Amino acid sequence: MGSSFKSNFNQTKAVWAVFFAAIIAFMGLGLVDPILPVISQQLGASQTEVALLFTGYSAVMAIAMLVTGAISTRLGIKKTLILGVAIIAVFSTLSGFSDNVWTIILLRCAWGFGNALFVAVALNAIVSFSNNQTHTTIILYETAVGLGFSIGPLAGGLLGNMSWKFPFFGVGILMVLGLILLAILIPGSKKTNENNNSNNKEEEGGKSLLDPFRAMKHKHISVLSIFAFLYNFGFFTLFAYSPFVLGLDAQGIGFVFLGWGILLAISSIFMAPKIRDRFGTFNSIYYVLSLFVVLLFIMGIFTSVQWIMIIAIITSGILIGNNNTLLTTAILHASDVDKSTTSAAYNFVRFIGSAIAPLLAAFLGEHFFPSIPFLVGGIFVLTAIIFLFVNRKYLPNVDVVESKFVETSLK
Repeated sequence: MGSSFKSNFNQTKAVWAVFFAAIIAFMGLGLVDPILPVISQQLGASQTEVALLFTGYSAVMAIAMLVTGAISTRLGIKKTLILGVAIIAVFSTLSGFSDNVWTIILLRCAWGFGNALFVAVALNAIVSFSNNQTHTTIILYETAVGLGFSIGPLAGGLLGNMSWKFPFFGVGILMVLGLILLAILIPGSKKTNENNNSNNKEEEGGKSLLDPFRAMKHKHISVLSIFAFLYNFGFFTLFAYSPFVLGLDAQGIGFVFLGWGILLAISSIFMAPKIRDRFGTFNSIYYVLSLFVVLLFIMGIFTSVQWIMIIAIITSGILIGNNNTLLTTAILHASDVDKSTTSAAYNFVRFIGSAIAPLLAAFLGEHFFPSIPFLVGGIFVLTAIIFLFVNRKYLPNVDVVESKFVETSLK
């Protein structure tokens, strides 16, 4: 484990450029969290309207996943990454200049398209340019995700304490820096195209917009996609709704989610591989998410007790971090369909859950009781566990695949 972790840092400059840009891209999701109550108060928007900042963003990402394969096939890895980062930079900056919640919602939708382009090829880019094998680059990618989720809320809280506009400007500036690094450090089009051409021969299906839907005919892909769809209701209830009930200012919310993000990053990198090796991928998912269900129910019962809510949110980072890495490993190794098509199908379905969950949670919290969203989120995650267990016969033994992969890489 030590040598594997150490080898992650022996990477090309291109990998570190994508790594840095990935951190900023995922910061863009987390930085909005601490300023949700502030936007609601200062722009006179309801919780449901503010939740659309997540819903519109995720909905566009879901739909965009159907076309990102075709776009990346035509443009190549480098141009797709740069286009995605440029879109994020432009529309995050424009969001900071707006004073109307519906305008910001629309700008966030465009931002979501840029993020979809980036996310669709970021993992593939790190794998393509990495000196290491897939199983170690997944950890590197999840490290970027964890750091983004950690730094995002902190930046959002600190900058948002001065003005809710500043976090948007911050992302825009950092994305411009990321764009410059990608343009300089990623190999030129000739070398990139050589990599893409070899991949495209294996991934011709990515050129058809219908291929993600065809991929859903494979039971293991559809089962994991529906599972992620259900799980995301619990995750985004906690992530997008809990800031409204914490009773903290932007900076306070930022520090809470900083703790959450740090534990998410640590568990993604260090804990997930160990529990996977001991219990197996899917057994580990059952155990981790069962604890997450309990945590959501506790939040539903003690919604008005601030210290319990803070501890529950921070602790959930351990569970979510483990699940993220386990699920990423499962979807990458469970399919005999090419990875870009599998990823498009999987992300399309799960991001629909990411789009519905914040809106549903805000609606239930506003029109019924503040505790209801957490209880409903817990029920969704419990349903996800049951669904995965009932359909376990359709899931390949990804641990055998992973074991063979590691043995081959060590020869």
